[in-house]
Amino acid sequence: MRAGAYSWKSSAKAIDRLKTTSSEIRAVARTDPIAAAEGVIALAQRIWPAFEHIDTSSGALGNAVRRTLEELLPVLIKAPADEKIRAKWLEQLREAILDDGVDYLAPIADRFGQIAAFPALMNLHADRDLDMIQAAWSDHARFSHVTTATLTLSCLLEAGRYDELLVLLELKTSRLWFDQKFGAEALLRQGREDEALAYAESLLKDDRRQWGYQDIAQFCETILVRQGREEAAYRRFGLLTAAGNTYLAMWRGLVKRYPDLDARMILVDLIESHGSKGKWFAAAKTAKYFDIALECAAHPDAAPATLIRAARDFAITEPAFAAQVGLQAIGHLLAGRGYEPSPLDIDEAVTNVMAAAERIGQGDRLLRELQRLSANAATNVLMSARLKSRIADIERGDG
Repeated sequence: MRAGAYSWKSSAKAIDRLKTTSSEIRAVARTDPIAAAEGVIALAQRIWPAFEHIDTSSGALGNAVRRTLEELLPVLIKAPADEKIRAKWLEQLREAILDDGVDYLAPIADRFGQIAAFPALMNLHADRDLDMIQAAWSDHARFSHVTTATLTLSCLLEAGRYDELLVLLELKTSRLWFDQKFGAEALLRQGREDEALAYAESLLKDDRRQWGYQDIAQFCETILVRQGREEAAYRRFGLLTAAGNTYLAMWRGLVKRYPDLDARMILVDLIESHGSKGKWFAAAKTAKYFDIALECAAHPDAAPATLIRAARDFAITEPAFAAQVGLQAIGHLLAGRGYEPSPLDIDEAVTNVMAAAERIGQGDRLLRELQRLSANAATNVLMSARLKSRIADIERGDG
């Protein structure tokens, strides 16, 4: 973590170094929390000088820095340091924030008031640039950025200077969540929940979906849940903020957040609100809502490969379902859908369909279904020929 140590293409190396650093600091925190906190300070001071020349266009490094700092901030905030030590830390952090070229240290600025810990330090840093920020934000003829604005807002919030904070935010012509979240939190801490909700929700009513949309919706959702208005929270914000690496993860996450609501209803609502019905097949079949899964399987954006695997996996436990899913997969392949489809996919799908058919004693009916599919006009001629060949094998008793 030396200044200029990383070149333009060193993003992966820098991310790996951050992981190592975080592990080392958190390990030290168990036995020497002051030393660990000073490690966090040292890291903050080195991030920009070390990473200055790295290409950050992918966003991976920025996300890694944010994640690392969010992991380590509790170490800094909870360290048993006296006021004199914290005063020194705050000066070091303030200088690092001022020198930061791409706002890597935004998580530290966001929680600067918590890091300050002592009311005197909160007020000191709240007041230091307050006049400059007021002057900059009052000048509506030109835009002036103040690097220390966020840490000042954080200190005003933690010092309980809510009215000053709200008045200061009123000066800004642009209303963005990275500033306005402090105003919303100030209202909430005063017990003005409905006002805090309206304050945050007003930012969602812009024509364009602004930065921080997810965080704003989650803030509003939390307030409604606290008020016992769970259904309203779910309908107005929960569905909008469902997130996960997969559609199944989105559904599971929302079910976990709303355990009292019907899980099937949640799945249906997610499909309706987020679209791409075919891509919800895996979530529906894993949840064992097989009727919904079949509706998803019929949709054009369902992945044939996913359907083929499901037909194989359920051929024994849910053969009727497996057979229908396999037929849908074949229909999609004939229509030219799927990622890099192969005639071998037809072979596997037909095998799965007939295996399921044997379990339910409907071999003849499902063979007729295959014949019907083969008789229809197909976009993919190669797939159609392969299907007809497989049907002929089954009719001869070779399939």
